[in-house]
Amino acid sequence: MRLSIEVSLDYTMAQPADVLLQIEAADMADQRLEHQSLTIWSDHRVAAVPGEDGIGQRCWVRADHALIARYEAVVVVDRPALMLEPLPATPARALDGSLIPYLLPSRYCQSDRLEGFVRQRFAGLSGGAMATALTDWVATRLTYRSGASQGDTTALDTFASRMGVCRDYAHLLVALARAAEIPARCVSAYAPGVDPPDFHAVAELWLDGTWHLVDATGMARADEIVRVGVGRDATDIAFMTVFGDAQLCDQKVSVRRLD
Repeated sequence: MRLSIEVSLDYTMAQPADVLLQIEAADMADQRLEHQSLTIWSDHRVAAVPGEDGIGQRCWVRADHALIARYEAVVVVDRPALMLEPLPATPARALDGSLIPYLLPSRYCQSDRLEGFVRQRFAGLSGGAMATALTDWVATRLTYRSGASQGDTTALDTFASRMGVCRDYAHLLVALARAAEIPARCVSAYAPGVDPPDFHAVAELWLDGTWHLVDATGMARADEIVRVGVGRDATDIAFMTVFGDAQLCDQKVSVRRLD
């Protein structure tokens, strides 16, 4: 599937500030960049740094009074949509060291606080069957509601309120999966059909020796998601991290299927 991505950001700054942008699609085996262009209006040098796990890249920008950026890309996604349920479990002791951070609690995904719930509610399940059951539970128990959460809302907050946006769905699924001893990470992404059109967040679960994209909101299929960055939670995958204060003027995200 070929996808066209267009992004525009327009922010004003109360004071000069350093900004870490993460809006470029990652070039990977299952998603190939056919074209991309990133333009940032700044009087200072823009520096690119690798993203988490070497996936994608971030850009350091110095914004004096405003941050204006435009991004365009065409991405070819070559990834099958697989059924997770038949996939076997991998014992924690057999996991590679690079996966351990995605098995442990993090700032917004307090998986240790959900272990009792997972053991009781999903007793007898493991591997892909567990992953499928957890995804279905989040999808059916939560209500998608804009404005229902804040930047500091955690998986536990969402578990209690039963509502949120894509970030909250991803956080809760990741926390539940880790509580079930399935390595899980958050993914910032682009996908067509996201409503309202915006930067999207999904989960990625480690099953049968590889990562599998899962969108518990149901808005995007695994075979049409474009990864931007990955990480433990929203701390690592934010599209923009401002070391100071910023005021939104305008922001647009458009993702279209080309074929």
